[in-house]
Amino acid sequence: MSVLDGLEKGQVVAERTVHLTRESLVRYAGASGDFNPIHYRDAVAERVGLPGVLAHGMLTMGIGASVVSEWLGSDGEIASYVVRFTKPVVVDAEAGADVAIRATVGAVNDDGTARIDLAVTHGETKVFGKAQAVVAGRA
Repeated sequence: MSVLDGLEKGQVVAERTVHLTRESLVRYAGASGDFNPIHYRDAVAERVGLPGVLAHGMLTMGIGASVVSEWLGSDGEIASYVVRFTKPVVVDAEAGADVAIRATVGAVNDDGTARIDLAVTHGETKVFGKAQAVVAGRA
């Protein structure tokens, strides 16, 4: 039996909220090698016209993929993943930032795959304009 068996369009398959802190950003910078100071220095972010220190786009993209991956477990795989960034996640020095992810079945395909649509938000703000993963089950 595949993790995709019985899926229906509109079905929510996973939800999670991830709390990011400035420490999260520094750790991600170290792991990714992206040490752009807009991700950890308020003065630099403000000097270039940003509303504050921003989470790395690839970090938020990775969080979205991890939610789908955890739902699939060892019973499936992500065949493709596309994201269009629309708004940044501003990470407050004290309060941090919460990123909420909801994964919903967008389509069940005849080829044994399904399209999972991700709604990723920070507060009331949509972080991604489009985020879709095509997943395949393993028998």
